[in-house]
Amino acid sequence: MDSVYLTTPIFYVNADPHLGHAYTAILGDVFSRYHRQRGRRTRYLTGTDEHGEKVAQSAARAGITPQQFADDVSRKFREAWPGVLVEPDDFIRTTEPRHEAVVSRIVEQLHDRGEIYKGAYRGLYCVGCERYLTPKELKEGKCPDHGIEPKELVEENYLFRMEKHREWLRDHILANPGFIEPERYRNEVLAMLRDPIGDLSISRPRSRVSWGIPLPFDADHVLYVWFDALLNYVSALGGPGTELFDTYWPSATHLIAKDILKPHGIFWPIMLRAAGLPLFRQLRVHGYWLVDASKMSKTVGNVVRPHQMVDRYGADAFRYFLMRDMVFGQDADFSEVALAKRRNADLANDLGNLLSRVSNMVKRYCGGRIPAPGTPGRLEQNLLEAVRDLPARVDKLMEAFQTHAAIEEVLQAVRRTNQYLQEAAPWKVVKDPERSGEVGTILYHAAEVLRLAAVLLYPVIPRKAVELLAQLGCDAGTPPAGSTWSLAWGNLPVGAEIRPGNVLFPKIDLKALQKEIDGDQGGGAPPPDRVERKTRTDGAHDKGATRTETGGVITFEQFQQVALRVAVVLEAERIPKARNLLKLRLDLGDETRTVVAGIAQHYTPEQLPGKRIVVVANLKPARIRGVESQGMILAAEDTDGRLSLVTLDRDVSPGSGVR
Repeated sequence: MDSVYLTTPIFYVNADPHLGHAYTAILGDVFSRYHRQRGRRTRYLTGTDEHGEKVAQSAARAGITPQQFADDVSRKFREAWPGVLVEPDDFIRTTEPRHEAVVSRIVEQLHDRGEIYKGAYRGLYCVGCERYLTPKELKEGKCPDHGIEPKELVEENYLFRMEKHREWLRDHILANPGFIEPERYRNEVLAMLRDPIGDLSISRPRSRVSWGIPLPFDADHVLYVWFDALLNYVSALGGPGTELFDTYWPSATHLIAKDILKPHGIFWPIMLRAAGLPLFRQLRVHGYWLVDASKMSKTVGNVVRPHQMVDRYGADAFRYFLMRDMVFGQDADFSEVALAKRRNADLANDLGNLLSRVSNMVKRYCGGRIPAPGTPGRLEQNLLEAVRDLPARVDKLMEAFQTHAAIEEVLQAVRRTNQYLQEAAPWKVVKDPERSGEVGTILYHAAEVLRLAAVLLYPVIPRKAVELLAQLGCDAGTPPAGSTWSLAWGNLPVGAEIRPGNVLFPKIDLKALQKEIDGDQGGGAPPPDRVERKTRTDGAHDKGATRTETGGVITFEQFQQVALRVAVVLEAERIPKARNLLKLRLDLGDETRTVVAGIAQHYTPEQLPGKRIVVVANLKPARIRGVESQGMILAAEDTDGRLSLVTLDRDVSPGSGVR
C-alpha cells in the first residue's frame, strides 16, 4: 500500500464542534501522521455537510440565510482543528462549486443508467435524521437517536434503485471480511441486508425543502442530503478521471461513528456500484464517547467542548487520552478526572520522568552531551531484548486500529527503561573507579529508548514528541526525513548537546481538580461517576484474596464456566490503611478494569506495571475498602506462604483467553 486516503465524515453544521467530532478528526490525523512516517503518500480529508432541512430551519430561527448559517458553523470547525493539532490535506464543504459539479454529474449519470426513477413515496420521516425510517428501526415508535416520533409523509420523490443491488452487496461483504471493521459492525450491516431494504427516496420537493442541490434533470426537486453528502469523498478528489482520484481512491478508508453505519455501509457502496465507480477500500467504525453513561447531546446538556479540555490539559494530552482510553469500535466514558489521571500517570510519571532523569544525568555525568555507548552488559541486553521488535509490534497494532494497545506497548518500554535505570544505578556506577566508564553506555541506552518512544508516539502527541526530541539534542526536522525518525536502534546522535527545557507534562493537582468539580456541583461529595468512569472499570474478588485453595473435584463443564484472561498491569497503588491490599488497573484488551489484590506484602507497586498476568474475568464484583473490584488475579503460594503471580513466558495480547 503506497498511498493512503483517509476521510472523516463531513460534520453536519447543526452543532458546534464537540468531543465526538474531535475524536474522529484526531483519529484521522493520528493515522495520517502514522502513514506519512512510514513513507506512504497520504491524503487526509475532513469537512462540513451543509445542506438539508435542519440547516434551513436553524437558519430561519437565527434570522439569517442558510448559506450564512453554514458559513458560520463551518468556520468554527476549520478553526477548531488546529487547536487539537489536526492537519487535514483538504477541507471540503458541500456548498462549494467543486462539490456540486461532481454531484450533479454523477446523479445525472445514475439517472441516464435507469438507476433513478420518479414515484410516490410513503414513509416515516425523521427530521433529525433527515431520512425515512423503517418500522424496525424505531424504538417504542420513536427514532432511537432523537427520541421523537417520525412523521408519516406521502409525496412524489425520485427514488434510487437500491433494492436490486442488495444481494450483490451482501455477497461482497461476505467475500471481503475486512470491508467493514470491526466485525460487529460488519455483522450489523449483514443483518440489515437479510431482508428487502427497498428503494431509497433521494429527492425532496423544493416546495418543502429548498436548501439543497437541485436535481440536474428536475429543478423542482433538491437532492436528499445524504446522497449529496456521501459523494464528498469522491468530489474532494476531483471526481473520476482526475489524477488525485486515480492515485488515492483505491486506498480510501472511511472513519465513521456507529450512528451513521447504515448510510455508509449500505447506501454508499450501492451508490458507487450503480454509478460504475470502484468501491472504497474499507469502512472503519468507532463507538461513542459517553458522558454520564449517555451519548452527548445539547438537550441533555452533557456536551464536552474540545477547546476547554485543550486549554486545561494541552492538545497533546487531550489527544493521548482519546486514543489511549477508547478501544476502537467500543463506547468509552469521558471523565475529566480520568483525563488528568492518565496525563499524570503515563505522560508525567512515566514519559516525562524518564526524560527528566536521563537529561539530568547526561548533564551531570557526561558534560551535557549524548555519550557513546560501550559494549552492552547484561542489563542492556535485557533492555534491548524488551524493545528489539517494539516498532514492529506497534505497527501491527496500528494497522489493526488498536491505538490503545499500540500506545501501551510504547509506555511499557518507557516503564521498563525507568526500571532499567533503577537496576543499573548510574549514580552508583559513576562513583566506582572500575566501572565509571559504563555510565555512558547506561545513559545512551535509556536516551535511545526515549528517542524511539518519541518517534512512535509522534502521531498521537506530535508537538510534545518533537519537543522531547529537541531536548535530547535531536534535529527533528519533518518525519520521516532524517535519522532522528528512524525506527532502527542506534540513531541517537552521539555527541549531541542535550537542551533541557520545560517539564514535558507538568502534573495536575488531582485534589484541587476534584474540589473544583465539587464546587461546580454546588459542594458536597461528588457522585462516583464523576470520579472515574471509563468504558467499564473495574474488578472484584472475594475479600481481596488472590489465592485459590485445593478443593473438591470439578467437571470440565464447571471449569469452562471460569473465564481466565491475560491482563497487563497498567498501574498499581497501595490502598490506604490496608496492610495487604494493592489496587491494580489492568488492560484486558477490550476494556480496562480495577482489581483489588492481597499481594502488598509480596510485591511493591513499582514492580507490577508491565507484567502480563492471568485474571478470573467473570467473578461477581465486590466492594473492598471502598473500591469496586471486578476480577481476581492468580498467584501461587509456596510452603512459606510467599506468593508468586501467575505470569506468561511470552508476550500474549491483553484479553487473550487462558485454557
